[in-house]
Amino acid sequence: MNFGRLALIIGAAIFILIVNVGLSFAYMFVYGSVINPGQDEQFYQEYVKTAAPYCSIFFGIPLFYLVCRWVGGRWEKDFAVKAAISVWIVYALIDLSIIAAIGITLNGFGLVAASLITKLISAYLGGLAASKKVA
Repeated sequence: MNFGRLALIIGAAIFILIVNVGLSFAYMFVYGSVINPGQDEQFYQEYVKTAAPYCSIFFGIPLFYLVCRWVGGRWEKDFAVKAAISVWIVYALIDLSIIAAIGITLNGFGLVAASLITKLISAYLGGLAASKKVA
């Protein structure tokens, strides 16, 4: 693996992380201004703690599939799935580092596991789709 491919994998993982967080912010904006407007700030602060993990799962599934399909398409057919899984590994390391830094409750562990497992499946399927697309 050369530096350019490694940079592509790391960049893709960071891209997914940033877009996923951005989509969660967008959801909270829509929730606060359209779905349930007029609440005090504390209400929204508490709601985001519940909603953010679900947003990560919901938005993360298509993000991982699409980005890993794109990344996998940049590799030879036999390595497309490995490249996609590599994106997931980098993402998981960053995500788990952030979670460890902020702390996690036992209740939150299930959501973290569900989030990472669904993203792994999406990454795999994206890489698989790319391997079939690559000539």
